[in-house]
Amino acid sequence: MKNTAIEKLSYTEVTKNISQAEYNQTQEEYILSKSPDKYMISLPVKVLMFEGAKDSSPFTYYFYMENDEDLYLMQRKRNGSVVDKTKIPLTKEQGQKILDGDYQFLLDSDEPLLNSLYFQFTVNSYGKDIEANIPSKNDIIVPAFRELSRKIGEEKVIWRYDPIMLTSKYTIDYHVNYFNELAKRLSGYTHKCVISFVDFYRNTQKHLKDLDILPLGEKEMYELAERLVEIARENNLIVESCAEKINLDQFGIRHGHCIDCDLFEQILNCKMDLSKDKNQRPECGCMESIDIGAYNTCKNGCKYCYANFSQTTVNKNTGLHNPYSPLLFGEVMPEDKIIERKMVSLKNNQLNLF
Repeated sequence: MKNTAIEKLSYTEVTKNISQAEYNQTQEEYILSKSPDKYMISLPVKVLMFEGAKDSSPFTYYFYMENDEDLYLMQRKRNGSVVDKTKIPLTKEQGQKILDGDYQFLLDSDEPLLNSLYFQFTVNSYGKDIEANIPSKNDIIVPAFRELSRKIGEEKVIWRYDPIMLTSKYTIDYHVNYFNELAKRLSGYTHKCVISFVDFYRNTQKHLKDLDILPLGEKEMYELAERLVEIARENNLIVESCAEKINLDQFGIRHGHCIDCDLFEQILNCKMDLSKDKNQRPECGCMESIDIGAYNTCKNGCKYCYANFSQTTVNKNTGLHNPYSPLLFGEVMPEDKIIERKMVSLKNNQLNLF
């Protein structure tokens, strides 16, 4: 909402029996009322009208309450025939500022952008023999995880402890002990941990050939699942699996979804018209999405990674990276043909404030 100028601020009281058609036609605005001890949402509601200084499409912000105590600001913006809505929480102090006509904190805030994101954040037990270029977990990774959680909310940072593999060094007991230490340090900064067991793709087999890989069968998976879940519960975490054939329901581990419709709906505060991605393997529960990443572009050198085929190609691609280019690596050249993808919103925009 930076560089946003207040175009107008108006209040119009309307009756409860105004029809949706009348509201759409007249664009009348509900108003928020306040009792001595709380804000009222039953109607009316307060609407703030803003217009971006460099954007002709107006934003509308609905300031309202849920559950008789939780304050929210709903951002509404029309893009052609599509209306996008984003909800952000407000403190009582911020709510009072709105009632007092002080909107500067809204204009300076990055919150609406952050509120529409969530992260899958991998923190494993492996050392440099498997995760060659991953920074120190104690000094960098865990503190970064916590800081991200503080900025955007613990429900939007998903801890991934995967893929799990067994070697003469990384035994079941090793995983359990390290998982226990990580769970203690990440407790309160996330709600969920996602686990999976290593898949031996052709390129991962090549990367792992020098390691003393031990069998990881159903017996070992069951033992790990049972012991990890016990630790997770002690630290107020739930555990889900990712793209696994094995059923771990008996331990309270359900099949998870990296592209998670339920989480999208929670974050965006609206229903989503999503379906399972048909291009993924049957065990994958992800919703349909667009992957904007690229193979052979990560320099971390994790031996279990399926996305790097050749270190030579990785070095070449990362050498072409330009932080000012719209591409992950390289730049748009005159001979390149750009095809604009037709996009539609998957939000179900049936909005109910009450």
